[in-house]
Amino acid sequence: MRIGELSRRTGISVPTIKYYVREGLLPAGQLTSPNQASYDESHEARIRLIRALLEVGGLSVAAIREVMTAIDDRERPVHKVLGAAADRLVPRYDQDPGAGVIEARQVVAELVGRRGWRAEAGGGPAGEALAVALAALDEVGHGTFAELLDTYAEAAEEVARADLGYVTRGGVAREELVEAAVVGTVLGDAVFAALRRMAHVDASGRAFGEGV
Repeated sequence: MRIGELSRRTGISVPTIKYYVREGLLPAGQLTSPNQASYDESHEARIRLIRALLEVGGLSVAAIREVMTAIDDRERPVHKVLGAAADRLVPRYDQDPGAGVIEARQVVAELVGRRGWRAEAGGGPAGEALAVALAALDEVGHGTFAELLDTYAEAAEEVARADLGYVTRGGVAREELVEAAVVGTVLGDAVFAALRRMAHVDASGRAFGEGV
C-alpha cells in the first residue's frame, strides 16, 4: 500500500508517519521508485503499537525507540522484550535518595529473595518505585505497612499469571505481545485499583457490620 492508504487505515497523518520513520520507530517502506515506497500490514501493526505506547503508556519517543529496538532484536528472548516495555511504564526517580529510601531498598531486596522472583538486583525500576513508596509510608508514620508486603506479593503473583495468560494466548506476534502488555498493564492497573476499592467497601462492611 502507499503511504496515503497507510494513513487512512491507521488514522495517522502522513507527516506523522514520516516522523516515525525518521525517528527510527517505524521501518521505512520498500522503495518502488525514487519518490514512492510501499507499506504492508506489518507497518500498520507497528503504528498501532507506537500509538499504544504513546497514548496509553505515556512513553517518550526515546523510550519507544528502545522498546522497538528490543522487539526487532530477534535474538532477544520474549521475556526480555516484555521487560523492556514494562520497565518503561514504571515512574523513574532520579533525585538523590534519602536514608529512608536506602533502607527501603533492603526491604525490597529481601522480598525479592524471599519470593524467589526472577528480577534484577533490587527489583529494577519497579523495585525502586516500591522502595520510594515504602519510604514515604514510613515518613508519615506507617512504616509497619511493610508487614503486608508478602500478602500483596501473593496477590500480585496471581494477577501477573492471569495477565501473562491473557497476553500470550493464541501465540501472537512479538509486537502484539508488547501492545497487549502495555495496554493491559496501564488499563489493568486502573481495573485492579477499582476492584481494590470495591473490595475495601465490602471488607469494611463485613468487619463493622454495616450495609452499603
